[in-house]
Amino acid sequence: MSGNTITHGVAPVDEPTGTTRGASVALHRAARELGLRRSEFDLAVQLGRVRTVPDDGGGGRRVPRGEIDRIRASDGFPEVLRAGVRAVGTTEGAALMDVTTARFTRLARLGLLVPVKFYVNRYRAVVWLYLAEELRQFRADGRNTALLKGRTPEGLRDQLEEGLDLRPRNWRGRHLGFLLRQADDPWARAAAIASLLGAAEISDVVTDPYERSHLRRFRPAPATHGSPGSPAAQLAEELLTAADPDEVDWLRSDLAAAVDTARRHRPAPRPALHAVPGPRGPRSVQGETAQSGRPEAEHPAPPEAEHPRWLSGLIGRLWRRDS
Repeated sequence: MSGNTITHGVAPVDEPTGTTRGASVALHRAARELGLRRSEFDLAVQLGRVRTVPDDGGGGRRVPRGEIDRIRASDGFPEVLRAGVRAVGTTEGAALMDVTTARFTRLARLGLLVPVKFYVNRYRAVVWLYLAEELRQFRADGRNTALLKGRTPEGLRDQLEEGLDLRPRNWRGRHLGFLLRQADDPWARAAAIASLLGAAEISDVVTDPYERSHLRRFRPAPATHGSPGSPAAQLAEELLTAADPDEVDWLRSDLAAAVDTARRHRPAPRPALHAVPGPRGPRSVQGETAQSGRPEAEHPAPPEAEHPRWLSGLIGRLWRRDS
């Protein structure tokens, strides 16, 4: 088996004028107008059921007023919208599919049921959540009848006995899809892919330290699970990082291609070597402007340890020549 499984709102209030702000609302405001709890609204955005746009003022993302009007005018609003973002755990999901919780868990571990989100409970156990809508569709599909009743096929049983569990991987694939939908820039798309890889893998693929620094600027903020450094946060970070060798391989390949595309679209900023007057004639100084002699704030250099060897050597030779 392959491992690649991939209420009515309140009245509007005047918004500040501006390119985006004049025709959009903040996320919390959009959630209220669509009659959704914030967790439901966030899931609707992740699933692409509510479109968002970047805030021109740099304040995150917003929802166009036209998008809210479109959703509110759709048939069955708000019940259909709420039903589409209803997420359930193993016990409720098994009841919806009329199977035991043990069978439900086996189906999820095999990658046949794909989690949509998770949380870490007080016992530091991962609780996976699934879309109720997708579970009903799986049960209604006649091709899945043999999986819902009777003995699990031998080949699948062997994989389960070997410890197969595709829930984390499938969730990462779904999460990456959300990040890519939200990416409005080629570097942001590359950073979305990089967010699923460990630092060593990123450094191995993206060898230029300035490109790695630029990627970090676009890195999506991870969802919070417990206080920073807590066991829950550490566990969530592990789940966010690709683990299977073949998963790591295709993410590395995708990252290399995405960085190449971003590089051709707009190279990563880096300090230039500027000629500035000195007591013994012009000299080249990294990261300084010829006019002011002050470092260029827009193009900070990575830590010295990350400077390319050729650049460090060039600077050293220039300084020795001038001294």
